[in-house]
Amino acid sequence: MSTRTRRRNRRGEEADRLEPLSFEIRPSKREEAMPFAVAATAFAFIALVVCMGRDYLLLYGDAVAHLGIARRILDTRNPGLIQLGGVWLPLPHLLMLPFVQKIQWWQNGLAGAWPSLLSYVLSVAGLYRLTRRIAPPQWALVATAFYALNPNLLYLSTTAMTEPLFLAIVIWTTLLAMECTAAISAARLPAIKGRLIALGLLVLAGVLTRYDGWIFGAVVWCVIAWKLFHAEKVRAEVRLHFGIFTALSVAGPVAWFAYNQHFFHDPLDFMRGPYSALAIERRTSKGAAHHPGWHNPFWAAVLYLRTAQLDASAWETGFGVAALAIAGLILAIRRRLELVSTLLWIPLPFYIYSIAYGSVPIFIPPLFPHSYYNSRYGTEMLPAFAVFACVALGWLQQRWAASQPLLVRLMPPVTLLLIAISTISIMYRVPLVLKEAMVNSTTRIAFEQAIANEIKSFPAGVPILMYNSDHVGALQRAGIPLRQTISETDYDSWKVALADPARHAAYIIAIAGDPVSQAVTANPEGLTELAVLCTTGQPCARIYRSTHF
Repeated sequence: MSTRTRRRNRRGEEADRLEPLSFEIRPSKREEAMPFAVAATAFAFIALVVCMGRDYLLLYGDAVAHLGIARRILDTRNPGLIQLGGVWLPLPHLLMLPFVQKIQWWQNGLAGAWPSLLSYVLSVAGLYRLTRRIAPPQWALVATAFYALNPNLLYLSTTAMTEPLFLAIVIWTTLLAMECTAAISAARLPAIKGRLIALGLLVLAGVLTRYDGWIFGAVVWCVIAWKLFHAEKVRAEVRLHFGIFTALSVAGPVAWFAYNQHFFHDPLDFMRGPYSALAIERRTSKGAAHHPGWHNPFWAAVLYLRTAQLDASAWETGFGVAALAIAGLILAIRRRLELVSTLLWIPLPFYIYSIAYGSVPIFIPPLFPHSYYNSRYGTEMLPAFAVFACVALGWLQQRWAASQPLLVRLMPPVTLLLIAISTISIMYRVPLVLKEAMVNSTTRIAFEQAIANEIKSFPAGVPILMYNSDHVGALQRAGIPLRQTISETDYDSWKVALADPARHAAYIIAIAGDPVSQAVTANPEGLTELAVLCTTGQPCARIYRSTHF
């Protein structure tokens, strides 16, 4: 007998010694997820009322910027697709577009909350259906509760941030990929064709939402292609639909390259342009030491997993959650339990690489430099933690069924109680993602509010020369239409106004170091200084009135 044969037999004997997973597992019906969608809707609106009542919706500078981009697509001197910019992907801004045109919703942040809240509800319903394919109903309920009651996710779902939308896309893409591979195995042609088209649309949506989606979409395509390659019975019958799925999968990156080339004359402007992650890191570091995890994948993995743990659970219980999830992943792989569900783990290698080699820093209080930055990225591990931790708990429940019947009956309700305690504890101590927003917004909000107060004193409708990219929140708080400003969003009028500010704008807002400040220094004629606004941690702003306009 060869060495290879002996090894194969040994692995088979080890697998036989493991107890089989005899879960009550079956695909859930659509109506089974409806109660979870209703409950998620209630949670979402409670979170919205709490966060809106405390002015939390606009704490993140990125949320303000996302709303500003969506607003300027139509409300600017040069409206059109060029206003989408070349770094942030366009789908979130396009979804906000119908809501942000109402100036009150732009001002209070509700324009960004509606798409995020809908995404949260859809993701909760999708997570239950996904978990139900690999775990019994009681543990599918626990996994869904763990995900839906997470305070960090609930807060993000009231903002214009992109994580809730992307999580919904990831969950539903994984679910449909599981259904598609099952349909391929069963040679159910109508189901395969429908899932392929739906998967193509979801991959396209993911690619146009976050750059994580590019890697996620590529892996999804490889999974489906591999499954079809080994399914000779159906491969020829679904060739057209697989072609559509492939075209939709590549359409997003190709369109984004073309967009950057057309408007910014560089197909990779989003990677190496002035607003890219690389450029931002170079500006913010200012020659300081590199961020933790730079060119160190091991430390990057520690940093990201620790962030995910803090986002997922209270105190140090995140270590237990992560350990259970990893155990569930091992069980799923060894038992070949819907292996497609492992797509939920893609954020882990993506962010390890991004921290180590992609100019993406993450700062959390427990680790050096003991501050707050990008902690929300850890929430992308919530679906994996929820699903696979419950797979492990379900295996433990089955293993103890004969010896510990009372413990087995108590496991699901006790776990739900622990989830409730964790949720309350996180809220009491302030969720990490919300705490980051509060800490990092203190000086920015005070600065932008001071500028907004000055803008409100201007005569109605007068043109204002201002650089909008950094502090569009001042115009948002003042309720000033963006088309009333002369800014970098309209190249021609912007360049002309910078050459002679006093003749092209009634009021000029110059923030130290920005192009308007440089133009005022070079061409001060006809300008009367009205106010100087300085806030700790922010550059000073000078307000001028033109005597020539």
